[in-house]
Amino acid sequence: MAPTNRSPFRRTLALLASVAILAQAGVSEVAFAQTAPEATAPGVAAPAPAAPAPTPPAPAAPQQTPTIQGVVPNNGPASVADLAEGLLDAVVNISTSQNVKDDEGVGPAPRAPDGSPFQEFFNDFFNKQQGGKGPNHNVSSLGSGFVIDPTGYIVTNNHVIEGADDIEVNFANGSKLKAKLIGTDTKTDLSVLKVEPKAPLKAVKFGDSSTMRIGDWVMAIGNPFGFGGSVTVGIISGRGRNINAGPYDNFIQTDAAINKGNSGGPLFNMKGEVIGINTAIISPSGGSIGIGFSVPSELASGVVEQLRQYGETRRGWLGVRIQPVTDDIADSLGLDTAKGALVAGVIKGGPVDDGSIKAGDVILKFDGKTVNEMRDLPRVVAESTVGKEVDVVVLRDGKEQTVKVKLGRLEDSDQAAAGGGAPDGSQDDGVITPDPDENNDMDEPDTGDQAQPLPGAPAPDQHQGQVSPDAATPKNVLGLSLSLLSPETRKAFGIAESVDGVVVTEVAPGSASAEKGLKPGDVIVEVAQEFMKSPDAVAAKVKSLKQEGRRNAQLMIASANGDLRFVAVPME
Repeated sequence: MAPTNRSPFRRTLALLASVAILAQAGVSEVAFAQTAPEATAPGVAAPAPAAPAPTPPAPAAPQQTPTIQGVVPNNGPASVADLAEGLLDAVVNISTSQNVKDDEGVGPAPRAPDGSPFQEFFNDFFNKQQGGKGPNHNVSSLGSGFVIDPTGYIVTNNHVIEGADDIEVNFANGSKLKAKLIGTDTKTDLSVLKVEPKAPLKAVKFGDSSTMRIGDWVMAIGNPFGFGGSVTVGIISGRGRNINAGPYDNFIQTDAAINKGNSGGPLFNMKGEVIGINTAIISPSGGSIGIGFSVPSELASGVVEQLRQYGETRRGWLGVRIQPVTDDIADSLGLDTAKGALVAGVIKGGPVDDGSIKAGDVILKFDGKTVNEMRDLPRVVAESTVGKEVDVVVLRDGKEQTVKVKLGRLEDSDQAAAGGGAPDGSQDDGVITPDPDENNDMDEPDTGDQAQPLPGAPAPDQHQGQVSPDAATPKNVLGLSLSLLSPETRKAFGIAESVDGVVVTEVAPGSASAEKGLKPGDVIVEVAQEFMKSPDAVAAKVKSLKQEGRRNAQLMIASANGDLRFVAVPME
């Protein structure tokens, strides 16, 4: 029985061996064809004998490797070693120390109950914990920076050196120098330092970030977690990002690894030019997850130059309050899409208090630059030169007009602003966004905006007895109960004497007006850019807009203290 069992086994083994040889020969043919299809003519390769077929498999495996490697350079830089080598010496580590007072009100250390078995050890532990602290202690931090001038000027983030008593710059060669703060700008989170080197330093220059496209390769160098001279590579993932870090947010987003300690370091293009300053990351863990943000050089270079020259910024100032153009407001103004910045008010004594720009205008272009949305305007104004005359394209009364404006200086705006600045600092942005929920002491409504509708109209305290009885009767329009402004209503709602129009006494719950945030005490100054003298005038204008086929009524609303805003209310 034994010979009978062995014979099928041997035949099976031989069959498997034959199949393996044939399969191996087939694989070697495919690999060779992929790596060198032009080696032989098809007619010559086909009749190759079967016997030598097992021989090619040995060189076939290494022939696949260059095929894969050959594709990589087409998808990214083959190496950034040469580029990085020429830039590392210009990137520095910045260490700071700050003398901080210990927090007051921490309270006494906990004590074990008298007589407890571990009272001695418990109290001794906490006494040592508190005894180690004096009235003050030093806090240290690390960041990055880069040299922009061989004489020793260095750029970094403001938050890296903010509040520091001592700033030290560590160079790639191991040398250290004390640094002096030349100037800082909190709005863009940038600072300029100065060291006094014995020999010229290796420096880098700014490139043009406006030419960079999403998908372009970039390289970050910095001091993450104290590891100086760390190089990471990635691409530009996005542009124009707003992360609510300041009024001029226009960040470059990159997936190049940026971690704690990279702040203030440069983001280079593949030419070795600085096109961004690494500033912030989004991370639930504190480490890089591939979402980092850099201040673009098109914004940073001007700020840095001003800080070098003057030790401060000198930004342009337009002197208007603005708000977004919503879809409803765009429809009420006849705009095809929501774009531009809607002027809600003009600062008394500001650059455009001469009537060149009025409340209700929509700014579409500033100095040749398109204003796509509200947040574009503060940035382009601030980047402009103080005293420069610029062309501003506005939409007024349904038509585009171009007006000339001479810019003021933003840093002088506090002298022109009557309120002295909002708590959130919005009045320092050059272009101001009103917040109807805050009762800030701001400018009174610009009289130039109301001068055209007002001729012949009675003064606020003369309304009583000079209008028809029907006009004095409260009206219900758009879910609003309206009444004339009288001494009684002014007192009841605390409305300033400078405010004129028609007062809202009640708002119907669930109405369109309620959904738009209107409340009792608000004053309707204009409807569709026409001044309103009485509740009847409001009702008549709304009726007229409906007959014209308008879907929304644009209202200029004044708060009790005179802050203006525009609201587009759907007409049911």
